[in-house]
Amino acid sequence: MAEKKALLLVGGWDGHQPELVAKRFSTFLAEAGFEVRVERSLDILQDREYLFSLDLFIPIWTMGELHSKLTNHLADAIGSGVGVAGCHGGMCDAFRTNVLWQFIMGGNWVAHPGADGVPYKVHIKQGSSELIQDIKDFDVVSEQYYLHVDPVVEVLATTTFPTVDWYHSTNGQVEMPVVWTKKWGHGRVFYNSLGHHDDIFDIPEAWDLMKRGLLWAAEGKQIALQQGLTIDRFASERKMF
Repeated sequence: MAEKKALLLVGGWDGHQPELVAKRFSTFLAEAGFEVRVERSLDILQDREYLFSLDLFIPIWTMGELHSKLTNHLADAIGSGVGVAGCHGGMCDAFRTNVLWQFIMGGNWVAHPGADGVPYKVHIKQGSSELIQDIKDFDVVSEQYYLHVDPVVEVLATTTFPTVDWYHSTNGQVEMPVVWTKKWGHGRVFYNSLGHHDDIFDIPEAWDLMKRGLLWAAEGKQIALQQGLTIDRFASERKMF
C-alpha cells in the first residue's frame, strides 16, 4: 500500500509558534509512515488535483485571508474523504472572515478571557469515542478558548467557563468543547483547541489526543476509496452559503 500523504499548511501569526507545531506534527507523521509536505504559501491550495490526492490536511495558520475559490477546492477535497485535523488558532482562528472555512472545521474562536496563563481542567467525555480511551482529565495553564461551535460536532473533551470573570460570566457556568470530531462529506474532521504554544503538547494527555486525532482523520480517505464514495452526491445548483 502506498504511503499516506499529509500536507501541513504553515503560516499566519507567529505568536502561535506555527513552525514549532509543524515540526512536532511532521516528525510524528513521518515516523508513522506518512509522506509529509510542508507548505508556507496559500498558493498550494490552487492545486486542486494535489489536494484530492491527500489523506490528511493540517492547517497551522492563524488569522489571514483565504480566497473563496481556494476554500472551495478544500471543501471538495475534504468532502471526497481527505481528513483535516488541527489545533488552537491554527485551525479555528484561521481566516476569520471565511464562513465556509468555519463551517468545514466545526467552530471558530471568539474569545480567551484572561489570555495566556489561565489554569483550567480539560474534562474527557469518557466512553464517547475510542479516540479518548484510557485518557483521563488533566490540568493545563494556557489560553482557554471560548468558541462558537457547530451543533453537529461530537464533543470528546470540554472545559468549564467562566474561569476568569468578564461579561460572559453572568450567563453562569457552561461546558465548552475542547476536542471534537465531525464529518464534512466523506472526510473526517478533528479539532483540539489546545496549542497556544507548542509546549502544551509536552503534556502526555494533550499530545495523545492530538496524535490520535491526526491518525483518525487520515483514515477516512481509504474508507471512501474502498466504498467507492465520491462527491457526486453532493452536487447541487442551489446556493449553499
